[in-house]
Amino acid sequence: MLNFNDQTLPCPEGLTLSQLLASQDVDAGTVATAVNGAFVPRSQRDTTLLRPGDTVLTFQAIVGG
Repeated sequence: MLNFNDQTLPCPEGLTLSQLLASQDVDAGTVATAVNGAFVPRSQRDTTLLRPGDTVLTFQAIVGG
């Protein structure tokens, strides 16, 4: 099991961050992601493997200057 935005979900072996987002109908182009508190760039979502016990958060990226 893993924690996704305060929901407990199954974590099958080989699950990537991209697959998780797609399975939860998240528009991956509009959110930023973090796994266990560490930011994961969009370019690394396909290769970021999730493990049981991980905490995954999505949030709106804030651009400022």
